[in-house]
Amino acid sequence: MTEDPRFWEDSFKAKSILKEISKRENILKEIENLEKEIEDLKELAKIGTDEPEILKEIEGEIERTLEKMEEIEIKLVLNSEDDPKNCILTIHPGAGGTESHDWAQMLLRMYIRFCERKNFKINLDIQPAEVGIKSGIVFVEGEYAYGILKAEKGVHRLVRISPFNAAGKRHTSFAAVFVYPEREEIEVNINPDDLKIETFRASGPGGQHVQKASTAIRITHLPTGISVSCQSERSLHQNRENAMKLLRARLYEYYKKIEDKKFEELEKEKKEVAWGNQIRSYILHPYKLVKDHRTGYETSRVEDVLDGDLEPFIRKFLLSKKYGKT
Repeated sequence: MTEDPRFWEDSFKAKSILKEISKRENILKEIENLEKEIEDLKELAKIGTDEPEILKEIEGEIERTLEKMEEIEIKLVLNSEDDPKNCILTIHPGAGGTESHDWAQMLLRMYIRFCERKNFKINLDIQPAEVGIKSGIVFVEGEYAYGILKAEKGVHRLVRISPFNAAGKRHTSFAAVFVYPEREEIEVNINPDDLKIETFRASGPGGQHVQKASTAIRITHLPTGISVSCQSERSLHQNRENAMKLLRARLYEYYKKIEDKKFEELEKEKKEVAWGNQIRSYILHPYKLVKDHRTGYETSRVEDVLDGDLEPFIRKFLLSKKYGKT
């Protein structure tokens, strides 16, 4: 197929096909390697032993093999065009000021730790508040970053004894997470005349570190009203580049949903960051529990989850979407 001269007439389509071929070849290799490991484990089982150290080693190998099986299963589930791509994850606090700003920062840390576990590369753009953050953007680079993290899209609810309330009352906070696939060759033409570009001083801790120049940037796409801002870099040029990357991703999603006539435009899809709309609850008081309301999966290991252990939740969600499992 690739030897046919006509194959390269549409270079964009040709690159997409080659990427798909490469993806399938890699999965086949992983399956072949896994089959060999399973055969080796079968041979070990036939030998038999009562040595505790050897048995422990075999149990470890079985556990690692099962983990690899799960990883391959997830890759087979993630078969849409966007799933293998890098992604952009955004966090927005709900109403509630300090409480929700602090909760948004807790979520940001959770996703940073998760990305570290997955060996994903990240770049952050954060708008700080007096406590916590007003917003956070995480640019994630890694294999299947979007396919995996799209499971986190929605409203996240926290219930705890407020550390900011002298009376020690229980408080509920909300934050919304949105996830977009990164678009390097996006099929959206952005007319410079349709952009409103504003620069301002990046907010920071103040004192000698305060920004003297306007390096932060806000870009608004006038026809759609979609607005993005970035301020983490010291260079205006770098902040502009990051903002345009986010804008391209959001515009692609916006126009794709209109074209398919399957969904309303992206901004109308966003639900109120409040009661009844949460996808997951994190309860720290009066008991400890994290529950995903889409799949019913729950665990009492709240600290582990907030430290980035999201694999069980993501796997349950992705498999439930594909196979109807819970």
